[in-house]
Amino acid sequence: MTTATPAPGGSVPPMPEYTPKALRAAMAARTPALLPDFDAAWRQQIADAYDIGPVPAFMARWWGEYALARDPELDRRVNDLEARAAETTDAEAARKLLNEASRIRHELRALEPGE
Repeated sequence: MTTATPAPGGSVPPMPEYTPKALRAAMAARTPALLPDFDAAWRQQIADAYDIGPVPAFMARWWGEYALARDPELDRRVNDLEARAAETTDAEAARKLLNEASRIRHELRALEPGE
């Protein structure tokens, strides 16, 4: 699902401000492949809402998606873990692989702007 464009010099760009507008702008600049899904989710979950209740969950999800997509090496690692889990017939091995992928995703969601 994720496709990243590395920053010049191959470094991982810093996280943007923690706002939907700043996150979308960062996606447009660095991970444009995420935009169609981001925009569709925004329209479905937020745009027609009469309260801001869903915004924190929306931001948590897409903050993590962008954090992963902006780092091509880490993105490949998580995709590999998930693919290996899907292919294995050993339930314990699949659980360990998915736990590692989940741990990485949760750590990324904890990143602060500028990190």
